Amino acid sequence: MTKDQFKTRLEIAKKKVSKTSLNDKKHNPSSIGTAFKLSTELVSAVAVGTIIGFILDKTFGTKPWLILIFFFVGVIAGIINVIRSAKNMQK
Repeated sequence: MTKDQFKTRLEIAKKKVSKTSLNDKKHNPSSIGTAFKLSTELVSAVAVGTIIGFILDKTFGTKPWLILIFFFVGVIAGIINVIRSAKNMQK
């Protein structure tokens, strides 16, 4: 094997390794990133539901009821989002 052939084969191997490592990084997020994503989805759904309930309560004068209803709707929506994201991460 000549020196030029060796260099060519070495460069091809380096390209394959770099492509493989880039693909692995795309599909394997860190554990902290995954936990942060799931917790953010849960908290944001609850916060949005509570804010909507608060605004509707002020508008209609039904003080605690719509906040409670939309809080629980937000909790349910958040749990559904977390389950859906976890299933997508397993693929």
